[in-house]
Amino acid sequence: MSLIESYLITTKNLNAIIDTVVNAQAPDKFTIAFLEQLGFKSTNDRLYLKLFKDLGLLDGNGVPTEKYFAFIDQTRTKTVLAECIQDAYSDLFQLNKNAQKMTKSEVKNKMKTIFQGKKTDNVLDLMAKTFKELCNIADFSNTGITRVEPQEYETQEEPEYDETKQLGEIINKKITTEMHYNIQIHLPETKDIAVFDAIFKALKEHLL
Repeated sequence: MSLIESYLITTKNLNAIIDTVVNAQAPDKFTIAFLEQLGFKSTNDRLYLKLFKDLGLLDGNGVPTEKYFAFIDQTRTKTVLAECIQDAYSDLFQLNKNAQKMTKSEVKNKMKTIFQGKKTDNVLDLMAKTFKELCNIADFSNTGITRVEPQEYETQEEPEYDETKQLGEIINKKITTEMHYNIQIHLPETKDIAVFDAIFKALKEHLL
C-alpha cells in the first residue's frame, strides 16, 4: 500500500509552518526541538515531523532529503509539495488521477475503501482533512507533464536511375498510333446518278 497514514489533529498552523520552514536554514536534522526553535511548541505541531517524513521531505532519521532542499526553494515550493503529495498518496491518485480536486467527503470514502476498515471514522476524517489542506497549498499545474518525444519520420530515398530498366519499360509499352486522313473528292458536273454510284462504290471497295 502506498498511502501515508500520518495526519494532523489540527491544520491551523499548516501554512505558517510551511512558510517558516521554507524561510529557515535547513537543519542537519529536523527534530521536535527544531520545530520549537521555529516557534511551534504545541504537542499537535509534533505531528509535522512524521508528516514531513511520510511526504519524503525527511528520511527516517529526520535528515532533510533532496526533496526538502527543492521544497525550500521558494520558486518551487508549491510544485514540489504537489509532487510529494502525488507520491505519498499514490493509491488515492490511482483511484482518481485528479484526487486533489475531490471533496473531503470523497477523499474520506476512497480512503475507507483503501484501508478496508482498519481505520476509525475519526482517523479517516483527520486524514482526509490533512490531505485536502495540503492540496490547497500545493500547485498541481506543473506536475505530471508528459514528455513529448520528437517524432521520427521515415525518409523516402530517391530510387536510383536504372537506364537499362527504363529503356526496357519504354520498349515493352504498347504504343498506339492513330492516323487521320482527309480525302477530298471533286465530283464531275453531271446529272447522271450512275456516275455518282460508281464513284462511291469504288471508295467503299478501296478505302473503307
